[in-house]
Amino acid sequence: MAIDLTEAARQRVIALNSKEQAPDRWLKLGIRGGGCSGFMYSMDFVDEPGERDKRFEFDDVKVCVDRKSYLFLNGITLDFEQTLMKTGFVFVNPAAKKSCSCGESFAL
Repeated sequence: MAIDLTEAARQRVIALNSKEQAPDRWLKLGIRGGGCSGFMYSMDFVDEPGERDKRFEFDDVKVCVDRKSYLFLNGITLDFEQTLMKTGFVFVNPAAKKSCSCGESFAL
């Protein structure tokens, strides 16, 4: 298994990098303790991945995940949704046993 990106998420990452005029940045995904359910997802842009980070490429979008977070994120799909009620990235994590209503934290 690995990390997957929907076309909507890929296009949003491209748009964010273009806005910052930094098309070569990596999207770094991770987790940290906290939130209502135990773990919170994290996202950031970095110039270079860490030496031991897992690396994925989706055409012109590069994604990296630190090894510890990868244990929890292996198999996820990152999506982007834009509706009248919500706009943002959505982590679809089949390993999550429960998540909070806002979708920003989860438990295994």
